[in-house]
Amino acid sequence: MSEAIDCLAQRRGRAWVGRVAEHGVYGHGRTLKALRVDIAAGLAHLEVTAPVTLVVETPELAHLRSVANDYSTALRAAVTALALRSMPPADIALATGAPITRVKALLAERATSPTNHAPATPLDEAEQDPLDTAKHPPEGERKC
Repeated sequence: MSEAIDCLAQRRGRAWVGRVAEHGVYGHGRTLKALRVDIAAGLAHLEVTAPVTLVVETPELAHLRSVANDYSTALRAAVTALALRSMPPADIALATGAPITRVKALLAERATSPTNHAPATPLDEAEQDPLDTAKHPPEGERKC
């Protein structure tokens, strides 16, 4: 069996209409389930038996997908930052409100892929090394 086929679905009046552009198949139904059955029947006529995945297109769902992507990015950054502070996974989960399984998955992803590390940020002035004479010359000595 091959990969799932994406069917773009839109609401038109009281019905759903969908299309699978790569196969030239169109369908309709009063419910999304009925649309999926209609599209699968159209694909069966072309002897395509892959499962159909409906991708519903509305402005609200596009916004929801965007927000979900932003949340995932922010959660990944927060988990990385807290892990770099040696915080245990259970505490990270409690602090972020994310399930412990998701936190552990993000930590495992971070451990296997060095490109997911948060970029190094410059230290705040309070965290800078007070003995760094290049930035803080000793008393009585001033740079000109």
